[in-house]
Amino acid sequence: MCRARGCYSLSNMRTNEVMVRLEAAVSALGDVDVSAWPEDTLKDQLGELSAALVALDAVLSRVADGVRARGLRIEEPVSA
Repeated sequence: MCRARGCYSLSNMRTNEVMVRLEAAVSALGDVDVSAWPEDTLKDQLGELSAALVALDAVLSRVADGVRARGLRIEEPVSA
């Protein structure tokens, strides 16, 4: 990924840093509730929202494919 400060890849980051960033992303996405958005706002933002969701899907698929390519399974955590 390229950012204002240059390009880096998740594989070059320490594992703990990667996990902290993933958890922060999940937390941020957990706060999104489009059902609370006014209809006009949702319509106005639909293009950007769609682009973000498609990009997110592509990144998640790439990460999941990388895990599966190493012969591992992605499983849902079991609730306690």
